[in-house]
Amino acid sequence: MKFKKLDDDNFLLYAIKHYDNPQCVSMEEFYQDLSAIIYLKRLFKKYKKSGEIREQLVLNHTILLYNVFGIEPATRILFWKIDKEYHSQLKTILIFLNYIKENHNYGEWDLEMNLIPLDETLVERLRRI
Repeated sequence: MKFKKLDDDNFLLYAIKHYDNPQCVSMEEFYQDLSAIIYLKRLFKKYKKSGEIREQLVLNHTILLYNVFGIEPATRILFWKIDKEYHSQLKTILIFLNYIKENHNYGEWDLEMNLIPLDETLVERLRRI
């Protein structure tokens, strides 16, 4: 099954298709891994609101998602599920983890990576790790 565009109707199918966790024995565990997206959204929202970010926690949730979905599917899932207002923070984290390249073409997903700026404050914090 091809997934040219993610939407509410096909997202779950896409996520299940690309989910690879041999230790998972139930749908509950699948949804628990998927909930890392919700935590990332909360952390980005708090950062945007207060300027506080728990970068280690953001990194842990991101790495978890990439471990169970793989590079390309996880990238696609995150940019679809995370609100556009947080794409700058997301891009910064993903470049730091070397999961994406700054100017890679994601045109097939309608994602123009070169138009998303890096979050310079977050870059400085990540450099200290």
